[in-house]
Amino acid sequence: MIISLISLLTILIIGFLVVRYYPAFGGKPAQEKVQSSSQYSQDSFQNSVPTSMDTSLSSTVSMFRDLLIRNPNRKPHEDLPRVDFPSFQHPYPVTNVTWFGHSASMIEIDGKRLLLDPMFGKTPSPIPWFGGKRYSKDLPFQLEELPSIDAVIFSHDHYDHLDYGTIKKLKNRVKQFFVPIGVGSHLERWGIDPLHITELDWWDKLEWNGLTLVCTPARHFSGRSLNDRNASLWCSWCIIGKSSRIFFSGDSGYGSHFKEIGREYGPFDLSLMECGQYDPRWAPIHMLPEETVQAHIDVQGNCLLPVHWGAFTLSFHDWTDPIERVTKKANEMGILVTTPKIGETFLVEEGAYPDSKWWL
Repeated sequence: MIISLISLLTILIIGFLVVRYYPAFGGKPAQEKVQSSSQYSQDSFQNSVPTSMDTSLSSTVSMFRDLLIRNPNRKPHEDLPRVDFPSFQHPYPVTNVTWFGHSASMIEIDGKRLLLDPMFGKTPSPIPWFGGKRYSKDLPFQLEELPSIDAVIFSHDHYDHLDYGTIKKLKNRVKQFFVPIGVGSHLERWGIDPLHITELDWWDKLEWNGLTLVCTPARHFSGRSLNDRNASLWCSWCIIGKSSRIFFSGDSGYGSHFKEIGREYGPFDLSLMECGQYDPRWAPIHMLPEETVQAHIDVQGNCLLPVHWGAFTLSFHDWTDPIERVTKKANEMGILVTTPKIGETFLVEEGAYPDSKWWL
């Protein structure tokens, strides 16, 4: 009995120390900072409409059942085709976009180089040897090859978007970080100078180096540890330049906020919309692919770039389901959709968008 109690106490102490001091978990935001947000109430950030994941007994049992069922199509059977990123010196006068898998993307617009949710780690987990591995064994480039990055923009603090190892390698190459309120605390703990971090609330608009950046709503949640659920905000982004307007959804369930964003800041030349890692049981926080197309229509997008797929398995669907369903619905609705390979760059203003079915 005594040995069992000592063992249990030891485990609890180790767990507490890991959560408290392991840097990958990030930091806690200052209360005066988060309490200044109109999205913050009842000691946490809130969505603008009631949003929940189904945690009923039947739902929990069904998810355990799905975890036990082996579906060989949840991951690709071989390394994904990708384009070896030829050069970071793209023609600045022309807006161009490169997708690196999942939500990680690079935008070059009006002479500025931006990274969106640059998660370049091997697994979306605080402990690298746990969690599903990245489909592609290698990235189209080495992080050490990255030139100076004008800005990194994050949508929220989940591990598949904000990666400790990536930030440690990127931090000396980035001039400015733009994040929703509270996310800056993670970056500060990881050694980023607070002067290089700008935190925004929903509908905050910022003029920066010739670009207009707007932090806009999303329908999701946040958290990196056992005790920080919704301690920081989540968001989408509008990136508006002289000749191009781009929308990035971040992670979001479908909702009326997309039409609000479209009315206020649309139309957009390109929308990067999440379309993967969905399930009917958590549809309020992750859109189904058909909803992705509707959200693109709501924000008044021209071309749709489906993201949040093609890198990790975080749900139960086949790994190709997101892109097959979203392109099918887009075709039915007459929506222009682009499907670049991982690492493939395309020009937004030229209208020649990649559309191969490379996943087949």
